[in-house]
Amino acid sequence: MTQTPVLITTTGPDKPGVSSVLFAVLTRHDVDVLDVEQVVIRGQLVLGVLAGVYRDPEGLQEAVEQAMASVGMQVDVKIGAAIGDDPFALGRRDSSHVLVVLGRPVTARGFSEVARRIASLGANIDAIRSVADYPVTGLELYVSVDRDTPEADAALRTELADAAVEAGIDIAVERAGIMRRAKRLVVFDVDSTLIQGEVIEMLGAHAGVEPEIREITEAAMRGELNFTESLERRVALLAGLPASAIDEVAAAIELTPGARTTIRTLKRMGFRTGVVSGGFSQVIGGLVAELGLDFAAANELEIADGKLTGRVVGDVVDRAGKAKVLRRFADEYDIPLEQCVAVGDGANDIDMLAAAGMGVAFNAKPALREVADTALSHPYLDAVLFVLGLTRGEVEAADAADGLELTRP
Repeated sequence: MTQTPVLITTTGPDKPGVSSVLFAVLTRHDVDVLDVEQVVIRGQLVLGVLAGVYRDPEGLQEAVEQAMASVGMQVDVKIGAAIGDDPFALGRRDSSHVLVVLGRPVTARGFSEVARRIASLGANIDAIRSVADYPVTGLELYVSVDRDTPEADAALRTELADAAVEAGIDIAVERAGIMRRAKRLVVFDVDSTLIQGEVIEMLGAHAGVEPEIREITEAAMRGELNFTESLERRVALLAGLPASAIDEVAAAIELTPGARTTIRTLKRMGFRTGVVSGGFSQVIGGLVAELGLDFAAANELEIADGKLTGRVVGDVVDRAGKAKVLRRFADEYDIPLEQCVAVGDGANDIDMLAAAGMGVAFNAKPALREVADTALSHPYLDAVLFVLGLTRGEVEAADAADGLELTRP
C-alpha cells in the first residue's frame, strides 16, 4: 500500500503531555513513524515528526491541528511533495564533521560568519545543539561537506580558522563518527595550562632573578630558543636558592579555572589523565597527588646541602621528550595514540600535540596554534570537555549526583 509522507512540526511552551497527545492521534490513524526530532530552547519546544500515512492524510492533518490546539501548541502540517523532492530519503545525513563553537559570547554576527563560511564551501549544517552556557557559550554543529575528501576537509578547516579570527570565537573541527567518542587518555602541560603562571618564574622571584628568567622563558615559548638550552640557562640562575623555596612555590600554585572540573569529569568517564611538564617534579608532585592524576613526568632539580645547585638531573623533558613520554604512557595503558588528547600552550608542546590523536592549543603562542587540531583562547580549561563532546548540563548533573554544590558567579 502506498504511503503519503506527512511532516508535522509542533511548537510552543514545553510541558508534560504534548508528545503523548500527538502520538495518540498518530496511533488512531495507524501511521508509521519514520523520523522524529525534538529540541527545547529555554522552555520552548520544537517537535518534528515525519509520518508515513496510508489513508486520509487531510483527516490526519485536521485531527493533529485540533489535538495540538487543545494543549495550547501551534502546529504546521505539510503533506506529500511539499516536504521535499525525496521525502522518503529518511534519517539524518551522515555528517562528515562536528564543529564546536565557543565564545563569550557567541554573537549573531559571529555565528553568521561561521554559517556563511560553511555555505561558501557547499557544505550543510545538519544539526545544532547547545553544549554549554557557562563559563562560555558552546554550540555543537554537525556538518556535511558535499564531497568528503581530504581536500574538502582541509578547505573546511582553513575557512573556519579564518572565521574564528574574524568573529573572535573558538572553533574546534573534528571528524564525525565513533572515533570522536573513543578518546581514552588526556595529557596536560602544566605551566600556563593546568596551572596559572610559570613555576620557574615563581622560583626566580624567590631568588631575585624573575625578570631574567621570564625573558628566557618567553623566547623559548616563541620557539626562538632550544628548550634544553633555555632550561639550563634558567635553572643556572637558581643556583644557591634554599630548597625550602620549592615547598613555598608549590603551596602558592593556582590552578587554571576549570582544571578541577576537567580532571574530575575525565576521571568519572574512565579517562587516564596526567601531566607531562618541562617544569619540576618536586613542585608538581603534590598537585599530581591532590588531583589524583594517573601519571606524571617532569624535570628534577638537583639539590645539595639543602640548596639548588643550578642543574637538573636525569633526562630533560624537552620538546621531543614530551612526545616520547606521551608515547610511553600510552603504551603502558595500551591506548593507541589516535585515542590520546594532548593540551599545551608553548612551542615545546608541538611534538606532543602532533603525536596525539587530538592536539589542543590552550591560550597558546602562534607557533603551537599553527600545528594544533584545535585552539582555545578563553582561560577556562573545562572548555576541553566541550570539545570532547560533553555538555555543561552533563558535567553539572554528575557533580550534583556526587553531592558537589554548583557554583556560578
